[in-house]
Amino acid sequence: MLCLEISLLAFLLQEDYTSGLDALAHNFMVSGIIVGVDMLLKVIYVFGFGVPLFIDGVGITNKLKWSLWIIHKLLLTAVYGFILFVHFSKWRARLPPRPGFYNYIVIMFVINAVALFACGLAGLGAGFGIWYLLYNLTVTCYHSLYLPLLYVTFLADFFQEDDFLLENAYYSEMKDAGFFDADWD
Repeated sequence: MLCLEISLLAFLLQEDYTSGLDALAHNFMVSGIIVGVDMLLKVIYVFGFGVPLFIDGVGITNKLKWSLWIIHKLLLTAVYGFILFVHFSKWRARLPPRPGFYNYIVIMFVINAVALFACGLAGLGAGFGIWYLLYNLTVTCYHSLYLPLLYVTFLADFFQEDDFLLENAYYSEMKDAGFFDADWD
């Protein structure tokens, strides 16, 4: 998911400056490096330090676990926040002019900011159950609604073509002409 998110941002931010194959190769190289570093950091945390990143202990707060998630969410929130800042600054012309892009950025900024807030409070141990539940809710929403968000934001207009309307027109003309009234017995 992180690779898809980084690739999408990199592709949308570079607009039409390179050809399709060059843009794809560059995006996957950058995304692969970032995701590789993220994966290596998580492997070091899990196997090197024995930090249970993906295992939930009831009532146990692990400072190292929450520090990694805080750093992870802080970086994502900072990236989306910076893009929002650029949108409202004099460098606005450097961003894509698509309104769907800004809707995507705002939604992802809010999700990551809420997750960062929940991670910070869960890491401090403040009302661990409530903030841990909020963090899990944001992670669940992210993983279950990210692909539908991409579809609605970027692909719904592309797949809604006039061919479907044209096929309905052909069907109604054929029905009016009596093509489907034949008795096939």
